[in-house]
Amino acid sequence: MKGLRPSATLLACAAALLTTGSFLRSETPKSAAGNIPVHALLVSDIHFEPFWDPGKAQQLAAAPADAWKAILASAATPGRDAQFAALEQKCHTRGEDTSYPLYASSLDAIQKTARDAAFVALTGDLISHAFSCKYDALFPQSSPEAYQRFVEKTIAFVLDELRSTLPHARLYAALGNNDSDCGDYKLDEHSAFLSHLSDLTTQGLPPEARKSAAITFADAGYYDAPLPAPIRNTRLLVLNDTFMSRKYTSCSGKPDTGGADAQIAWLRSQLDEARKEHRHVWVIAHIPPGVDPYSTAVKMRNVCGGSTPEMFLSSDDLPELLAGYGDVIQLALFAHTHMDEMRLLKPEGSSAIGAAALGVAVKLVPSISPINGNAPSFTIATIEPKSATLEDYRVFVASTPTGTNTWSEEYDYAKTYREKAFSAAVLSSLVKGFQSDSAATTDTSEAYLRNYFVRDRSLELRLFWPQYTCALSGEGGSTYKACVCGQPHP
Repeated sequence: MKGLRPSATLLACAAALLTTGSFLRSETPKSAAGNIPVHALLVSDIHFEPFWDPGKAQQLAAAPADAWKAILASAATPGRDAQFAALEQKCHTRGEDTSYPLYASSLDAIQKTARDAAFVALTGDLISHAFSCKYDALFPQSSPEAYQRFVEKTIAFVLDELRSTLPHARLYAALGNNDSDCGDYKLDEHSAFLSHLSDLTTQGLPPEARKSAAITFADAGYYDAPLPAPIRNTRLLVLNDTFMSRKYTSCSGKPDTGGADAQIAWLRSQLDEARKEHRHVWVIAHIPPGVDPYSTAVKMRNVCGGSTPEMFLSSDDLPELLAGYGDVIQLALFAHTHMDEMRLLKPEGSSAIGAAALGVAVKLVPSISPINGNAPSFTIATIEPKSATLEDYRVFVASTPTGTNTWSEEYDYAKTYREKAFSAAVLSSLVKGFQSDSAATTDTSEAYLRNYFVRDRSLELRLFWPQYTCALSGEGGSTYKACVCGQPHP
């Protein structure tokens, strides 16, 4: 997903058109009912770049994934800088993804700050952008089968390194739109690729959960599993919403709704069962639901003049389904934009009552990859185990895009927003405050602007702030239009 990189002039025009060391704390906060909080690592959009040293590509292709670290950590080959620059230029990349030195630096910082994490939530995009182009340039005579093996080994390396960094933490990984054996936003159901990844991805899950998870992952890259103790009575539902993207096609280039339809039906049954059994649920996937405010602004969509906003997904099926289970879903994690964002999914109409009517709190996890000019980052969450509520989170950031210098805490959610939880009720209040503050003058608006792009570029977001805030609540284009154009909400 492209980050916030347009010029100030372009965004100003778009806005006008639309409106017509160790960082562990010494003290652990108290949770409700005296429970000891649980920590988790939230990480996304690693976009690991195995081609950063093109001279090592042949060695990597010939070696198993568990031998990659030694190859990647060895001295750079002569001419690395020039060779990689030429490769990036040939494949028209907009910046550099995560090199081995950056990934190693990230893992070192994670080990220092999140060593007590009970689990890791990895919200997709494990491999670099323009992956197939770079591979084809370095292996012009290669077969599709060899390419598939190289993608699988890259994913295996990323996951294995995370697991070895936090060996006592359970890893839950979702696939992103780049994580494919046949191209960006392309994937086939029931493929050999998904089948090969199923054992790797579900490694470390409890035996019974792993057995069923491997089956559904092999179908379309989705599964469910329990969150680890001491978090109680909570399931994590992992989706592969690449199948739901508006850009999705099968590997043959043809549209296919099978993968999306199967997951929506499965998700509904899982949520119904959780409601019946009084369970809590977390949901993780890669591509967020709702309006894509960045693309809407850059493409100068005149929403008030009748143009439709850009949407992340091909339909509202996923957000409408999630929004109706606010009494079940404690949190939904997405990513894809590389930015640090909040969302709130609220059910439309008056049928939802009680906790369900509050909607679902959504957190978008910022990226390790610095491809958009953002600093690499990861997030450490604090969870109340009885209710599985996200109480707080802290974002850690590298001092340079290469990650070779120091990492430090960028901000603490609870301190910054003076809230005791990241919940639907709290987000409802925050979003209303953002939307009523069109000039972004309050402390909370200033904080959001500052932290949205990891490495402050708040001026750029400020140029279309009112339009951006309208994308924070309501999953549908009609809700967005009503907000942007000053009409009453439906």
